[in-house]
Parts: sequence; structure tokens; C-alpha cells
Amino acid sequence: GVDSAVAALLLQRQGINVEGLFMKNWEEDDNGDYCAAAEDLADAQAVADHLGIRLHTVNFSSEYWDRVFEFFLAEYRSGRTPNPDVLCNREIKFSAFLEHALSLGADAIATGHYARTSVAPDGIHLCRAHDENKDQTYFLYMLDRRQLALSRFPLGNIDKHEVRRLAQQAGFPNHAKKDSTGICFIGERRFQAFLSRYLPANPGRMETPEGRYMGEHLGLMYYTLGQRKGLGIGGCQQADDTPWFVVDKDIANNILLVGQGHDHPMLMKQTLEASRLHWISAKPNPAPLTCQARIRHRQPLQRCSVLLLDQDHCRVEFEQPQRAVTPGQSVVFYLQDTCLGGGIIERAA
Repeated sequence: GVDSAVAALLLQRQGINVEGLFMKNWEEDDNGDYCAAAEDLADAQAVADHLGIRLHTVNFSSEYWDRVFEFFLAEYRSGRTPNPDVLCNREIKFSAFLEHALSLGADAIATGHYARTSVAPDGIHLCRAHDENKDQTYFLYMLDRRQLALSRFPLGNIDKHEVRRLAQQAGFPNHAKKDSTGICFIGERRFQAFLSRYLPANPGRMETPEGRYMGEHLGLMYYTLGQRKGLGIGGCQQADDTPWFVVDKDIANNILLVGQGHDHPMLMKQTLEASRLHWISAKPNPAPLTCQARIRHRQPLQRCSVLLLDQDHCRVEFEQPQRAVTPGQSVVFYLQDTCLGGGIIERAA
């Protein structure tokens, strides 16, 4: 993409010897609904030719399936909403990809992520990007210090507008290419149809918290907390025109709970518990840590305190209630610009 292209350009301008490495992580690339791997490879080759650098290719489809996608399916099967990008960064981009690059003789890898690193007496730290709207540290919190030390983030100090300008100025053929969205490396597919190919749907009742029947849902895995679209409730009798939202999932009884109002009381939670903790910087003391956190990408940082329950679990108390605290997503902790680490949300309270 354009971010990777400009990252290579900036390093080359610093006199660094740069080579490209294109990885394919998904075998089915003939779906017209998303940018196919063949098109991405052609774009990468065009940029490499423009820069006059060599482009290597590697296929990590098997590793992606085993180390990311199977976990992704297991989480959806359990009724949670996973974030595959976090795991993909740890297991593929900064593990399989990194090790392959080192085997080719590289000293480090560089990516188009919007993030920064800093070196302190106690080691390397992950820091937020200059462009707060594009900052991607939320997706990088599972990296360890070796991975960070062997990684370069040339875009960390510039914003997206400047990246586009540099790409156009350099004459890159992909300077106007839209940002990628969708599931990490799988693409912009119709999510419901895609997921149903791997997991059987289990339709059930849709109810209000008071037990009023509102219709049928297609399967809990297709819905996430705070979701408004796709419920098919509009215009129901005995209700005003206030929009309906998913407010909870009753996994045991396969019931989707819906309520009216963007800030429905069941969506607003001030405490959460997280597991599978990973700390980039030193692990906090057992005493509560006062810091900031976010529970989704691009969310403004929220003041909170973090209490370790054991080596792998913590309780997070926010100063203000948070909307749609979603099991399976990540909570990521910060002190000013430094990303401390994070964990997977288990439950809210």
C-alpha cells in the first residue's frame, strides 16, 4: 500500500539499503469484493521498480491459518468479538515476516504502521504516532522488545496527508490507493457470508432486557455490542422512533438483547476485567496503576486505574463509563505517549 511505499522511500532517502518483501497470507484471492493478492503484488512490484529495489515474495497462508485464523474462529464460536489484527501483528508481521526478513540478510524490518519507538535506559518503548487519528499502537501492544528493536516505523512522525503528498510527489502509481479495511489480510468481504462458510449459523430470539420478543437474530456471532445496523427492528409497535442497538448477548440461551438509545444503560460500563496480559514496559506493581486506556482503535484515551488480580488478569476501573465494552476486544494502556501493553477484555461490570 501507499504507507509501505512511502516508508521505503523515506528510508532510501536516508541512504539506507532497502529491499521489499511481499507476503501473501490468504489463499483465496479471486473474490471480486476485495483487493486481490495478485493486484496487491502488482502494486508492490510497481513501487519496487519505481524505487529501483528488489522485491522478495513469501507465502505465510499456512502460518496465518494456524496462528491467527483458527483463534479468530474459536472466539466467534464462543460468542466473543475478536480483533485479528492484534494477533496478526504479533504472530505474522512481526514474527514470521520478521524472521524471514532476517534470514534474507536484513538487519531490521520497516513497515507502514503509524507508531514510534523510543530508547530509554530501561529499554525500548512503543509510543503513539504523531498523527493521532492514524495511530496504530492499539494493534501493536502485543509486540515484545526484541520485535520492536528490530522494527522501524518511518511514518511515526508524519500524518497521512503528508504521506499521500510524498507518494504523489514521488510518482508512485498507488499514491491514491484507498486505505485497506476489513479483516486483516482477508480483505473487504461481506462479513456475514464469509463467516458462515466456516461456522454454522445458530439463529435465535431477539428480546429486550425486559423479555419482550422483538424478532429473530441470524446468529450471535454476526452481532457486536453497540451495533445498530442490520437488526431489522425499525417501526415496531409499542416503541417510539429511538434507534435500537445490541446491548448484550445471552450466550447460554442464544438470545440477542436489544435496547433503544445509543447510550442505553446496559451499554455503559465503568469496570472491566481483562486476561492474557502483555506488558511492553515493566509490569506494574500489585498496587493500582493510574494511567490511560482505550478499548477500541481511535478512541480518545480514557483515565483509569489498573489492578493486577494475578500474573495474567487485571481489573480496570475507568473514571467515566465506557460504551460497548466488548469481550474479545483489547484494552490497551498508556502513560502519556508510551504504550505500556494491554490484554483481552473478558467481561464488563
